[in-house]
Amino acid sequence: MSARKVIVITGVTRGLGRAMALEFIRRGHHVAGCGRTRKDIEKLRAAFPSPHSFAVLDVSSDREVKSWSEHVLSAHGPPDLILNNAALINRNAQLWDIDAEEFAAVIDVNIKGVTNVIRHLIPPMIKRNNGVIVNFSSGWGRCASAEVAPYCATKWAIEGLTQALAQELPAGMAAVPLNPGIINTEMLQSCFGYSAASYPTPEEWAKSAVPFLLSLNHRHNGQPLTVPGAHE
Repeated sequence: MSARKVIVITGVTRGLGRAMALEFIRRGHHVAGCGRTRKDIEKLRAAFPSPHSFAVLDVSSDREVKSWSEHVLSAHGPPDLILNNAALINRNAQLWDIDAEEFAAVIDVNIKGVTNVIRHLIPPMIKRNNGVIVNFSSGWGRCASAEVAPYCATKWAIEGLTQALAQELPAGMAAVPLNPGIINTEMLQSCFGYSAASYPTPEEWAKSAVPFLLSLNHRHNGQPLTVPGAHE
């Protein structure tokens, strides 16, 4: 096993976030995760007590993220790896049929949420001059499809935001925009319907994704990456 690391994961209650948390824990690492669904967070807390920690919060709230980050830093110290995974997708619809409230919710979680986590957790990492920030992008952050324009907009933004961040970091750190590939999650099911079942489950995906994430270091700074072997 590689040296034990502190891993911060957003959107940990389902899909890729939950699968990654379980795989990191299985490999002996310490996980600090957050999500919006209280009952799922409580299940994770019961199954994986200290040294792991799980919190109920909305990453789009800077106030909530600030409070949570203070707890994470107090309990775990600066993270070795931040996985900004939390995201929303709009219902399938043409852009002009998506109301302002739904559009804003996608923007708030997918862009502002990522920035809130970075704002409050990255300064101690910079002080230590160590750590990797992975901002989850998508195939739809490098191409586009009809009826998911708000989601595409946020993932294209993540690509640019992360590459700009990479230029601001000290030499010992890295920021990476990551396309995880196509995985059979609830989010994919909302777009693909029954055909989503032809893709790997989050648990299957995590078996190869987690070792890859653990291998990232300063040499990967600014590189738009895709999980090796992932369906694209």
